[in-house]
Amino acid sequence: MSFWFHIMILIPFLFAIAVPYIYKQLTPRIHTGWFVLFIPLLIFAYLFAFIPQISKGNTITATVPWIPAYNINFTTHIDGLSLIFGLLISGIGSLVILYSIFYMSKHREALHNFYVYLLLFMGAMLGLVFSDNIVVLYVFWETTSVSSFLLIAYWYEREKSRYGAQKSMLITIFGGLAMLAGFIMLSMITDTYSIREMVSNTADIPSHSLFVPAMVLILIGAFTKSAQFPFSIWLPDAMEAPTPISAYLHSATMVKAGIYLVARLTPIFGGAAEWFWLVSGVGIITLLYGSVNAVRQTDLKALLAYSTISQLGLIMSLLGLGSASLYYGVGNDSSVYAVAIFAAIFHLVNHSTFKGCLFMVVGIIDHETGTRDIRRLGGLMHLMPISFTLTVIGSFAMAGLPPFNGFLSKEMFFTAVLNVSNMSVFNADAIGMAIPVIAWIASVFTFVYSMILVFKTFRGKNKPEKLGRDVHEAPIGMLISPLILGSLVIVIFFFPNVLSHYLLNPALHAVLPTLAEAGELNVKISAWHGWNPELFMTFGVIGLGALLYIYLKKWYRIYHLYPDNFTLNNMYNLGLEKMESSSKLITEGYMTGFIRDYLVYIFSFIILVVGGAMWLFDGFSFDPSSDAPANFFELGLMFVMIVTAITVMFSKTRLTAIVAVGALGFLVSFFFVLFRAPDLALTQLVVETVTTALFLLCFYHLPQMKKEISRVRFKAVNAFISIGVGVLVTIVALAANGNRLFETISSFYENSYELAGAKNIVNAILVDFRGFDTMLEILVLTVAGLGVYTLIKLRPRRDRNEGAE
Repeated sequence: MSFWFHIMILIPFLFAIAVPYIYKQLTPRIHTGWFVLFIPLLIFAYLFAFIPQISKGNTITATVPWIPAYNINFTTHIDGLSLIFGLLISGIGSLVILYSIFYMSKHREALHNFYVYLLLFMGAMLGLVFSDNIVVLYVFWETTSVSSFLLIAYWYEREKSRYGAQKSMLITIFGGLAMLAGFIMLSMITDTYSIREMVSNTADIPSHSLFVPAMVLILIGAFTKSAQFPFSIWLPDAMEAPTPISAYLHSATMVKAGIYLVARLTPIFGGAAEWFWLVSGVGIITLLYGSVNAVRQTDLKALLAYSTISQLGLIMSLLGLGSASLYYGVGNDSSVYAVAIFAAIFHLVNHSTFKGCLFMVVGIIDHETGTRDIRRLGGLMHLMPISFTLTVIGSFAMAGLPPFNGFLSKEMFFTAVLNVSNMSVFNADAIGMAIPVIAWIASVFTFVYSMILVFKTFRGKNKPEKLGRDVHEAPIGMLISPLILGSLVIVIFFFPNVLSHYLLNPALHAVLPTLAEAGELNVKISAWHGWNPELFMTFGVIGLGALLYIYLKKWYRIYHLYPDNFTLNNMYNLGLEKMESSSKLITEGYMTGFIRDYLVYIFSFIILVVGGAMWLFDGFSFDPSSDAPANFFELGLMFVMIVTAITVMFSKTRLTAIVAVGALGFLVSFFFVLFRAPDLALTQLVVETVTTALFLLCFYHLPQMKKEISRVRFKAVNAFISIGVGVLVTIVALAANGNRLFETISSFYENSYELAGAKNIVNAILVDFRGFDTMLEILVLTVAGLGVYTLIKLRPRRDRNEGAE
């Protein structure tokens, strides 16, 4: 089990190695995607077999040692939550690859890059959702950032693609680093890297001083990955990627990584007021921000991007609202608030189906008409009837209308926000009423942009003069994937409790394990709940939304009242420009081209950092009482070495400087003799003799030294830094000698004859104990020699002829 499950995660990485070869050998005849398609299908079938076992409440754990000395192992854990994400990653991935086979041309596109990047991302997402160790999870988390960067920049020759990829990378990597800091703090609190162990020992975690900082840092990582406000600006620019990538990354997988992390860590942080307000507050603001901005978009993919931001905010807010159930605990109406968690998981699945369908249909529209601009589209209903039907299904599900799955989860969302408005903890009674109001307003705008997507694109008058081509329905191969997703949208509406029994309830139990053990979690889904407030809220959404859509031209200009200078995108661009100009200014200030300046920076840094650290931590203390006394010969030899070193600095000719340097090396060998190390003395003598001869050979051909005229300040700075470094190194050496933190290892080397069979301890250290280090040093010299030899052999023939002449 352990072996095969880890292979399931790693197989996309392994197969990615073979993709370039397949592309090179077989693409002229067969599309590369047909060979890649069986990978996610195989993974989906493998995971699908776990559904009966997981639906019964069982979990599966497998471990492969990685760095066991630090308790970092590749431990995978399958429960209801990770299984849902695994099925979405592999299932949607299969449909996306099938769609891309017909969407991506095998003659014009670099398919080997496309599928390598896609497989890397798929493997990273699988590793992320199934990892129990937070260090391993972080590795896969950043792998998703890198692979998504490559996917967004797939059309790298386009400036907008490069810009979108850079923006997504900067924001998500920033969040990932913050999350890593939070993970480190969390491991310090719990003394483990295992999420399961953290969840099982949550009693003492909230009282720790690092609890809130760890929470905030981890949430920054989750918010940046899931495009929550104000980090959501990267998602619309990422739409420059090909449509299959947008359908996969930005509707079903990557943007759900932050959702997964929040859900997974809810048992640890849930129940705290800070978690409740941060997660639900940021989510509800993102919901409103995304829905309002989606209405103003004229590009279909941009509209879907902001709608995705809005829907992700809805899911995130539900996870925050539902965390209140952990505060109430077992037996205190906690199941009332747990409905929000269930709704979040349910809507996550629904969103993946209808949004994946919509992205693929928009790709079809772009593929067949040559544009995504709503202002140039219209009247496509009769020309593309299947695409129109799929758009109606996806858009009406997104708007929360029956008979589509989005209606069910949207009603549960209204139930959750109404429940929280009556909650008496976390000061929700003071501002809790604002949450259902904001949720309702955002739902109205969701209805409006859903209608724009359908009717502005497919209704009205056809505009062939603005398209420049004959429009027709897409080939059946391109329609298979959105047809499957559209069918699921309807099937889930009529059979929601099948999904609930086998997947949603086990996932809810994984997020709220303490309540699940008490038997308080068993949510049923129903399309009709009577004439309740949720239904009247839906009627209000439809009524007001229809009016706003009909009179869109009357109030649309209100968007232009907000100045563009204060948009998040403009602030990001301005900040990036200021950072680049500031860094350029700083770089030009210290990159002078003079080695002397660079040495000043390096040695000044050493003095400040090392000296400051020793000053702060009282590192200047040393005890000379145990040191051996210095005799007359050692003091005399030290004095001569000082004079020789000063001679090097004040030499007026290179010859004098070389002789003085060589003399200094020979004097060091005398110290080895005094310390009874004849082998080292002989080695030093040989090395100094060779290097001195090489110096003389090289410098003989150089011109005479010219006397430099310099200001006094120049020499004063040199003197200050040289004296400071010398004094600092001396003090560090004395302090290290007088403050031994560990037992000396010299006694170990004294047994060199028994350990290594060597009668000479120096040779034993160099050859046996440090043999691997010596081998690497030889390897470095060998590689350098091969490099020099290659440069000589590959010299242009003209240069060699000129050298011969």
